[in-house]
Amino acid sequence: MLSREIGDDRRETKDEGRLSEPVPLGQILPEVMRNIKERVEANSEMNDAKFEKPRGWEFNRQINVSVLVQLVFLGSLIVGSWVNLQRQLDLLQHDVTYLCQCQKNFDVKLESLSATSISYEYRLRALEKYSSKADIADGYLRP
Repeated sequence: MLSREIGDDRRETKDEGRLSEPVPLGQILPEVMRNIKERVEANSEMNDAKFEKPRGWEFNRQINVSVLVQLVFLGSLIVGSWVNLQRQLDLLQHDVTYLCQCQKNFDVKLESLSATSISYEYRLRALEKYSSKADIADGYLRP
């Protein structure tokens, strides 16, 4: 440890940056060793604290797991919606197919009715024509 002498028998240590009382020469060696050991342990703990894994990483990891869980749920909702949409589209396709078939059946019936109507119209005209010829032959006209 580097130190420089300051007046009044006090020393300023370079690593502490503060004034401390000088150690008396009559101090016992085990006490000095204990002080040195305490300082080394304190310095070691301070260095260990610098190189520990930051606690923020665990917090971020929890956030990332939460985001991952949310993404999985979002994905399952999307897949579920997609399946539901496909089912709805299948039902709609079935309904449209049924509607087209009903429309074809209706068109066939309408054509049949139209043909029957035209047929009856020709018959009616023929009857009216025959009836008017018969009335003229009988000598009177109907109003």
